[in-house]
Amino acid sequence: MIDETEALGDRRRFLLYAGQGAVAAGMLGLAANSAWAQTSSVPDRAGVAGSIEGTGQPATQLPKPITLPHMQEGKTDKTDMPVQLGRDQRVGIAVVGIGRLSLEEILPAFASSKRCKVTALVSGDRNKALRVAQMYSVPESGIYNYQNFDQIRENPDVHAVYIVLPNSMHHEFTVRAAKAGKHVLCEKPMANSVKECQEMIDACAQANRLLMVAYRIQYEPMNHQVMRWTREAKTLGTIKLIDMANCQNQSKENVDQWRHKKAMAGGGALPDIGLYCLNTARFLLGEEPVEVFASLYSTPGDPRFKEVEEAMLWQMRFPSGVRVQCTTSYATFNSKRYRVIGEQGWAEMDPAFSYRNLQLKRSRLGEDTSEFTAPVIEQINAPEKNQFALEMDHFAECVVTGKKPYTPGEEGLQDQRIMEALYESARTGRPVRLDEIKEQDAFRGTPPSQEGSS
Repeated sequence: MIDETEALGDRRRFLLYAGQGAVAAGMLGLAANSAWAQTSSVPDRAGVAGSIEGTGQPATQLPKPITLPHMQEGKTDKTDMPVQLGRDQRVGIAVVGIGRLSLEEILPAFASSKRCKVTALVSGDRNKALRVAQMYSVPESGIYNYQNFDQIRENPDVHAVYIVLPNSMHHEFTVRAAKAGKHVLCEKPMANSVKECQEMIDACAQANRLLMVAYRIQYEPMNHQVMRWTREAKTLGTIKLIDMANCQNQSKENVDQWRHKKAMAGGGALPDIGLYCLNTARFLLGEEPVEVFASLYSTPGDPRFKEVEEAMLWQMRFPSGVRVQCTTSYATFNSKRYRVIGEQGWAEMDPAFSYRNLQLKRSRLGEDTSEFTAPVIEQINAPEKNQFALEMDHFAECVVTGKKPYTPGEEGLQDQRIMEALYESARTGRPVRLDEIKEQDAFRGTPPSQEGSS
């Protein structure tokens, strides 16, 4: 392990160091969120209805091989497919980076996936990777580090990679994955600059590989319902305002984490959690903003915010006249919500951006339309679906069919353009105009299938 650490560059060394320190916390987080820990057994990816069932075997033993259900693609001629799938008809994914998000959310989500399976892991900590590989039946030959990552080209069981690394590393590993002939699903934010985003798009295009950004909100059913209400005048009337907030309180005990380093994160609250407000507003409206106005703030003396912003508040003006007000912060109690306000009603998600337990409400006038009568408020209930499984399944469908993903690299590039305009506005204290884009859903590809989005 020491030799591998010494071989890494500065930013990789930092990632490896952070990964080592978080192994116990990550495993504890996984234990708190999966039935694997409760049963002390290896997870069975054939669990029913998205649950993870124990095999009853000791954790030190691998589970018995299982038969997985076939994908329903309506096409049986594999010669027409961009990839050659195995008997189980699932797309093989290499998870690049096995930190907290991968351990607690992404890897467990494969149990709920209809189209994907994890076939490889990439990590700077081989011992950690071996333990995780055993949990998910990944063969030792499917474990890579950041130096030999390019050898993934030779692994026929890996059709695509899911990049879950610090923001500054997204560009490098997307380009390397494309050159290795693998499709790419990349966590948000896509990169740290417009230039990097464009180079990622170009690299995948040149390699004839798909690039998708993991905007899970755009695949979540209740958010899709709000999108439909927002775009159809009969439900809420003409939309006038959207108010959004995504705030959380970053730990003061881990001041040196990569999210507080500008070189690795690109910024503070805005690109990490504020991006949900920005991207979701664009998704709901199907429009692109023509003007932004922003201000940012960091508490003097707070060591977490020496390099990155603590909070940002901003407004966006859209061609239809809709105004969007957004707030994001790294130093307040959790607030993850939005409200879309029209002339005849409103729709509210609170929480809106969490991984689970989302809540949707709608308010409209009842039969008595008097201005003094309280409006009717409806609680909208829907079966909860794993957001990571939904986005991965859409990605897998696109890999098999060759269709452009709903949230391709161009979607991430547009968000990066807008974020750079927001930082410019905050720096100058003036509104920043953006190019007007008249096309609806200008940067999106094939909508997700109804089985996942409704």
